[in-house]
Amino acid sequence: MAHKTFISYKYSESQELRDRIIKAFGTDAKYYLGETSSSPDLTDTKTDNIKKNLKDMIYGTSVTIIIISPNMTDSEWINWEIEYSLKEITREDKVSRTNGIVGIIMKYNGGYSWIEKNTINSDGCSSRTIDITKLYEIISKNRFNQKNKEYLCGECKTVDRLLGSYISLINEDDFLLSPNKYIENAFDKSKKIDNYKICKIN
Repeated sequence: MAHKTFISYKYSESQELRDRIIKAFGTDAKYYLGETSSSPDLTDTKTDNIKKNLKDMIYGTSVTIIIISPNMTDSEWINWEIEYSLKEITREDKVSRTNGIVGIIMKYNGGYSWIEKNTINSDGCSSRTIDITKLYEIISKNRFNQKNKEYLCGECKTVDRLLGSYISLINEDDFLLSPNKYIENAFDKSKKIDNYKICKIN
């Protein structure tokens, strides 16, 4: 991995998956700069103090992982964390680049049907439809946003799940099997950000 990462998630429903993601990093967990189970509880502190802590954590990272959970959009922080991750921030003459971002779809009730539907098209290609009502608008706007679209199939316009969107959405089972693969993909896209039409605010 060797890329400093931050995980954005809804604490009440994704804490356990956050811990499994960090564990899946193995020895690369030392590059994780976000909250852990031993982090101080900031829920009773002022909004400005929470933002300062989050800014300090995100600023030093190059990849942000978003846990896509059923009630994610009820969080008052995830949307802000995504926007901050997409900014270029200047501190003491140093500028942080826009983070690469990858979304991890949480398994719920034994599967992913709560947000995705997989179909076989008439030409035999497999395609996946995501229920965008479960996502923040800023995530949806940074999907299928490759400037020069590369289709896996010219007939049904199927795009590559990893290259076709700046924010790819990966099922938790796949991500946990090979976290480095998806973190590297997100980082590589951040280095080629001009290939994408990036939306940085809702």
